Amino acid sequence: MGDVLSQNEIDSLLAALSTGELDVDEMQEKGDKQVKNYDFKRPAKFSKEHLRTLEIIYEHYGRLLSTNFPVYLRKNIQVSVASSETVTFSEFTNALSNPVILGIINFQPLGGNIILDLAANLGFAMIDRMLGGKGEPLEKNRDFSEIEMTIIEKLMIIAIQLMREPWKNVLDISPMLERIETNPQFAQVIAPNEMIAIVTLNMKIGEVEGFMNVCLPYFTLESVMDKLNTKYWFSTMKDSGDENYEMYIESLIRRVDIPLRVIMGYSSISVSDFIGLQVGDIIRLDSQVDSELDVYVGNIKKFNAVPGTEKDKYAARVTNIIREEE
Repeated sequence: MGDVLSQNEIDSLLAALSTGELDVDEMQEKGDKQVKNYDFKRPAKFSKEHLRTLEIIYEHYGRLLSTNFPVYLRKNIQVSVASSETVTFSEFTNALSNPVILGIINFQPLGGNIILDLAANLGFAMIDRMLGGKGEPLEKNRDFSEIEMTIIEKLMIIAIQLMREPWKNVLDISPMLERIETNPQFAQVIAPNEMIAIVTLNMKIGEVEGFMNVCLPYFTLESVMDKLNTKYWFSTMKDSGDENYEMYIESLIRRVDIPLRVIMGYSSISVSDFIGLQVGDIIRLDSQVDSELDVYVGNIKKFNAVPGTEKDKYAARVTNIIREEE
């Protein structure tokens, strides 16, 4: 119900109309309002600003995937953000093929789950690389075996842990893989009419190309929606100086596995003696029992050590560090 005018306001309005101070046609033009259609089945819960911020987050995430995955797959990998959009969860699941790789992720401390969707051809290419192949997809998709799912699960866990750093400016998250589904019907963790944001990443493993979709429900991100804007994002970004960059590189290097070898000694024997070796035979080495052993890190002699045991296992105790100048 509109506001009720008093008698004095009515008299003032009539007086203004009679003197020409107010134009009826002009008032009608100002009173016209443009009406926009609103689809209650698809409420606009994500703005363009929200989607842009999510793209920035997953552009960073794509760079981390491109840097870390080649260590495990021994193949050049390129990842970039292809698009972002908002749809209902039912539209997302209806567009999925079968089989598909859906990682159900507990997005702690936020409530609810997010979903990481990996194209089947990328999954088979990763499995082929992990098993020593060239990284080629199957000509015709089929269901994944238990062994293949175990390999995919390990790679999925690595991909999920890499999400922590891109989200730091918004929230410190601790994502955890709950399970992997290959049938979209068993991944109904979100209401069908719930609005979700989908960030699509284009991934290329060698010559194999496919999409990885990150499905982010509104009710999971609702508590941090105010932080999903570029103004907040850039205002909370820390200065990434040379010192921080060096610390970041050092932290990456510390996670690299390197071979460690302890050389017990050397010996020379004939081929005929080598062929005739049996269990219990003794090979005489050129080192003494109480002499220090050389310890190699990769192909570099780095330590001296003495042999021993630790809980029923052979061990070596470091006695000296060999510096570069030595």
